[in-house]
Amino acid sequence: MKITVIGTGAMGCLFGGLLTEYGADVQLLGVRKQQINTLNKQGLAIVYQGKKRIIRVRATVDPAEIIGTELAVLFVKHAQTAEAARSAASLLGSTGYALTLQNGMGNAEILADILGKDRVLCGTTAQGAMVLKPGKVQHSGNGETVLGMWGQGKDAIEDPVGGAVGTEVAKIFSAAGIYSETVDDIIPVLWKKLFVNVGINAITALTGLRNGQLLAHEDARLLIRDVVAEAMAVAKAYSIEVPADILEHVEQVAQATASNRSSMGQDIDNQRLTEIDAINGYIVRKAEKVGLAVPVNQTLVRLVQVVQGQYMTSERQRNCLA
Repeated sequence: MKITVIGTGAMGCLFGGLLTEYGADVQLLGVRKQQINTLNKQGLAIVYQGKKRIIRVRATVDPAEIIGTELAVLFVKHAQTAEAARSAASLLGSTGYALTLQNGMGNAEILADILGKDRVLCGTTAQGAMVLKPGKVQHSGNGETVLGMWGQGKDAIEDPVGGAVGTEVAKIFSAAGIYSETVDDIIPVLWKKLFVNVGINAITALTGLRNGQLLAHEDARLLIRDVVAEAMAVAKAYSIEVPADILEHVEQVAQATASNRSSMGQDIDNQRLTEIDAINGYIVRKAEKVGLAVPVNQTLVRLVQVVQGQYMTSERQRNCLA
């Protein structure tokens, strides 16, 4: 299977690197020429548990250089999903599939509008990564990746072709050290990951803490509890299955990725556009539609937008692809 990873931030580089190391046919597509040149000339350095290794990856800024993509994996910021989806459509032709493992909600819908829902896989990953410098990432969390067909649902008629593609992708990922499995209904899985992002990302972004450090501060733990409780109420209003131990799960993920700086934290650190609108902002919008109050999530959204607004300009927004 020929794979193109769209987005050369921390997660795009991690997945592209691990898949390349395994021997998969992979190319990375990014927008920062200097970074792409570094990757092609020096290789990708991955640091894991204090040890560094160099992986010779193939990377480009020009989609025309990529031929025959069968799977496009998106790791761009939510705001760039439509642009990335159009790139994926041109790379995939009429038969390939796109997979979004992006943070937040709304990305699969954008892909489905452009490609059709029967060609969209989506999922979540508990892998953690952070950029140390151009061409060098830290692999800071090693967890499960879960995949499913978008719009399949537990009550939908099974798509045997899409299901077979999902199974093949999961096998390739697992062989590359990215343990993966498929599920029939991906929606509850996406919400479970959303709870994690809601509980961790904005708080780490605003406080400067790493994921694990949240658990050492009682006030931070109380904030996690409050934002997750609000998100749970919203999910239940939409009849989304909510695990009884979801708060404990959020804390477990924070502990499992203790050394990681959340993606939103990295965005704030590097003065990039965040995904607050697709995470806590998504909870706020869904709550408004059913008349629920989510004041803690609303406050976090406004605070991140204030911080982000201090450094973002229109030109910068157009050039902050992951």
